[in-house]
Amino acid sequence: MAVTLKGITEDNFIDAFNLKLKKDQEEFVSHPIRSLAQAYVYRDQCQPFGIYEDDRMVGYMMVIYDYDVPEYDIWHMMIDETQQGKGYGKAALKLILDYIEEKPFGNSDRVVLTCNKNNTYALNMYKSLGFEMTGNEDEDELELALTV
Repeated sequence: MAVTLKGITEDNFIDAFNLKLKKDQEEFVSHPIRSLAQAYVYRDQCQPFGIYEDDRMVGYMMVIYDYDVPEYDIWHMMIDETQQGKGYGKAALKLILDYIEEKPFGNSDRVVLTCNKNNTYALNMYKSLGFEMTGNEDEDELELALTV
């Protein structure tokens, strides 16, 4: 499995739009269309990525830097419904943490993400990589953080 991250550009944004979640997962993450709109608004502090196996986009995620805190946040991570359960999410998360360690937008050793409390598969994956619950919640979202 050769998982890589590629920035979203005019060459691949339609591939991101075509990613789908299983029906029972749609409450867990925003679609890349919404995410890319946010990426445009926050373009000086974020980077959207396609998650690839070889030349095929299998998922999507975005990193944003919060200058107010400061911290790096991972937003809208998703793996296409047909590609789930193959290890792409975990591999991509490891790659994004390597990217964040380069401090592309500013200095911070803290990485934060949120996860729907009903998404036990994702919660377990995040915890397996060292993310810990912070105790903060917003509606159905639990916050997890990692020091890098």
